[in-house]
Amino acid sequence: MTTPVALPQDMELVLKVAPMPKDSNINGDIFGGWVMAQVDVAGSILPARLAGGRLATVAVKEFIFKQPVQVGDLLSFYAKVTRIGRTSVQVFVEVFAERRYQHGQYVKVTEATLTYVAIDDNGRPRPLPTGAEGIRC
Repeated sequence: MTTPVALPQDMELVLKVAPMPKDSNINGDIFGGWVMAQVDVAGSILPARLAGGRLATVAVKEFIFKQPVQVGDLLSFYAKVTRIGRTSVQVFVEVFAERRYQHGQYVKVTEATLTYVAIDDNGRPRPLPTGAEGIRC
């Protein structure tokens, strides 16, 4: 049994989602790739505020799976901007599972650091809007 953890106070809740049976593998756990896709969605929320237009995921520095995700879990995705460049935004995302029948008790299941780049209509990097570095996310 995993010891419950406190949810982060210095990050923003950007997404909540419950995986479904169709998202599980042959062992009954949720596919890691499904979780990774949800992390990418969650990670893009804060950079989208800064970019004022299209952006693309260009890097995932690290992805660490700490616990399996199960059907019936309610996943909470927390994010914070860790770096803002001229065209890019780096985000740290942590994911917590509220296990079925354990209301209010969370375990950390994964974390990742992702980088997004603002892009123009041709898919080329473009500068973030002036003042984006001063926006607090």
